[in-house]
Amino acid sequence: MSEIEELEKRIRAIEERNQRVERDKAWETSLMRRVLVAGLTYGIVVLFFFIIRTEQPLLNALVPTLGFLLSTLTLDAMKKAWLRRNNA
Repeated sequence: MSEIEELEKRIRAIEERNQRVERDKAWETSLMRRVLVAGLTYGIVVLFFFIIRTEQPLLNALVPTLGFLLSTLTLDAMKKAWLRRNNA
């Protein structure tokens, strides 16, 4: 294999890796992921609250779920502020 062919192969591999990384980042920041994790969090907490016989488990399970959602929303804003401050 010639040097040019080897370089082309390496470039293709880098481009494929970059596409995978971009898709993973898109998933990590997607609304769908947040909704799924919030739904799973709510379901697990409701189940736990039913097991330990907490009063109003459906209502009380909203607290950790909303906490998760708020943390995901504020983390992005805090990250952007931190990046602006440290890259300036």
